[in-house]
Amino acid sequence: MSYPLSSVPAVAQPAYVQGTLDTLLSADGSVEPAALSLADTTFVVLDLETTGGAADGAGITEIGAVKVRGGVELGVFATLVNPGERLPPFITVLTGITEAMLAPAPPIESVLPSLLEFLRGAVLVAHNAPYDVGFLKAACARHGYPWPSPRVLDTAAVARRALTRDEVPNRKLGTLAQFFHAAVQPTHRALDDARATVDVLHGLIERLGSFRVHTLGDAIEFAKAVTPTQRRQRHLADGLPHVPGVYVFRAADGRALYVGTSKDIATRVRSYFTASEKRARISEMLGAATRVEAVECAHSLEAEVRELRLIAAHSPPYNRRSKYPERVVWLKLTTEAYPRLSVVRSLADDGAAYLGPFSSRRTAELAAAGVYDAVPLRQCGHKLSVRTPTPACALAELGRCPAPCEHKITPEEYAATAALPFRSAIHGDPSQVVDALMDRIEALSGKRRYEEAAVLRSRLIALLRATVRMQRLSALTRLAEIVAARRNTIGGWEISVVRHGRLAAAATSPPREHPRPTLDAVRLTAETVQPGPGPVPAASAEETERILAWLERPDTRLVETSGDWVSPVRGAARFTALLNRAEAAASGKDSAVRSSVTDRSDDARSLRL
Repeated sequence: MSYPLSSVPAVAQPAYVQGTLDTLLSADGSVEPAALSLADTTFVVLDLETTGGAADGAGITEIGAVKVRGGVELGVFATLVNPGERLPPFITVLTGITEAMLAPAPPIESVLPSLLEFLRGAVLVAHNAPYDVGFLKAACARHGYPWPSPRVLDTAAVARRALTRDEVPNRKLGTLAQFFHAAVQPTHRALDDARATVDVLHGLIERLGSFRVHTLGDAIEFAKAVTPTQRRQRHLADGLPHVPGVYVFRAADGRALYVGTSKDIATRVRSYFTASEKRARISEMLGAATRVEAVECAHSLEAEVRELRLIAAHSPPYNRRSKYPERVVWLKLTTEAYPRLSVVRSLADDGAAYLGPFSSRRTAELAAAGVYDAVPLRQCGHKLSVRTPTPACALAELGRCPAPCEHKITPEEYAATAALPFRSAIHGDPSQVVDALMDRIEALSGKRRYEEAAVLRSRLIALLRATVRMQRLSALTRLAEIVAARRNTIGGWEISVVRHGRLAAAATSPPREHPRPTLDAVRLTAETVQPGPGPVPAASAEETERILAWLERPDTRLVETSGDWVSPVRGAARFTALLNRAEAAASGKDSAVRSSVTDRSDDARSLRL
């Protein structure tokens, strides 16, 4: 007997993905009753019998499901299913199901609505769940039913981690049913196997208590391939708050090992003890940690800033970024009669022009090389006298330097032609420097000297990136105070007080209340910030950039400012599009830009705005 279904398109087997802790959160980030104890969770324990083929939407011959909660049976779902295809003889031998039994049975498309309703609001439990879930998902996809994506618990996976080889030789359903003295032994019939799985589930839940697993979320994560260290240390996540803030993993001697931030501290810390965490250094850190401290914050911006400050203060060994904000360098135009560029590690209130900060000396020297390509600044490190000439170097003989050492140019002429373009570039309009570099790139491209053009392009990128960044920072840090607010998800207002680019205070007003009282109170208690020299006078550049990103969000409102928040009309920001295209060309992500700089002289001008 056959059941032709040639008119139904084949459906590829869907991927099976075990639920994660993220699925235990509702849309607003609050914890659902998914963190309920296992005793209060409703389970639908399901088993399928199939024709043994691939999960293509057909092939299901029998469905058995039992709904339980707290050890009490709430309902039963059982039916034979016409698979629409021939039943292999070995399946009949294995299960006792015959084609004569299946002929009058309903097809899967008629069974699915009732089954999906039976599954609604429950956790799906199966032994070797990927197999059963794969068949059901394929059937839903084939017949146009949306898969409800229930949380899934695999008893086979739980048993692999809860039971040792000394207790059971394998994790087959029959072996586990015998070990836990199940009232019904599996018989390769769906309902019998589902009832056997119910007893196995209850036996495993009792065993999970010794592993400190008491909730559904814990059980789902326990079933995954976590390391012994993660399983042993997961108690470190107990008792942490579900609020935005910073968490600090500490060693036995109190040293900070790792600092992180999250909108939900408890959920984020718990994720370190799940199978999704695979970083070797974090595994090492977890082995050394003895406790986790939580620092609750008013909102996400305060959490980000506190994270940066804690990392800078403690230099945790397992953090890789933001550990040494003091290790930045600046490009300084000295205050000599014939100024020159110098790479320095700190700012001074000496009236000199500074560009930066740069994360490394190499990047600063790359930007300096771009300046040398554009303006006739001297490159020697000598201190020149306006009275006594000094012998010139090879650069002067090559026409690459105006030779101020030999007094071939006056200090006034040198300041106008060499120093002033650099000062204008970093504080106002960088077009003179950018145009000079672009002219050289075009000339080299026209001569098919593409490698040299690419070198100039990298120098242009380093110089322009630093200039755009510094002008953005300076626009904010020159303001003595700026107060901003944005709505949160529960109807309150997240309030930030920023002084000279440093977060001075943060608060969140209660929902359905006017935010002004909260704002006035937080300003009175805000940190007093004394500015220093340079574009980042009171905080690290990274902190000020985090604040800028928060302020520039479309839903952020500026409440009060102590002055005008402005940037130069013809400042470096107008070259942002050029910078983005040049960076794309350098990284190889934009073939059109790459060819315009390195392949075709006719198109090199397309990099201009």
